[in-house]
Amino acid sequence: MSNAIHVTDADFDSVVLKSDIPVLIDFWAAWCGPCKLIGPIVEELAGEYAGKFKICKLDVDNNQKTAFQYGIRSIPTILIFKNGEVVDSILGAVPKQKIVDRIQTHI
Repeated sequence: MSNAIHVTDADFDSVVLKSDIPVLIDFWAAWCGPCKLIGPIVEELAGEYAGKFKICKLDVDNNQKTAFQYGIRSIPTILIFKNGEVVDSILGAVPKQKIVDRIQTHI
């Protein structure tokens, strides 16, 4: 079951920028091998941090405006937003603990 929120160009502002809790957003694409490695991790985190952290995914192929706006040049890229601002980023497929460590610093 998917717990992560699938965000689009159309709802990025309301879901991510106006969120009252911190947001982790995974920029990914269906054809991306490393994205497939961290996809299940992102889904797990969505369940583990429900109510404390909003966990989202954005398909860069279908939402190019937002990916371009945030300078996403390689995927997977994870951005962490707090109060509508990017406060952290993680590039590439990384172990779950690295993502958890970053989340913990922003709760």
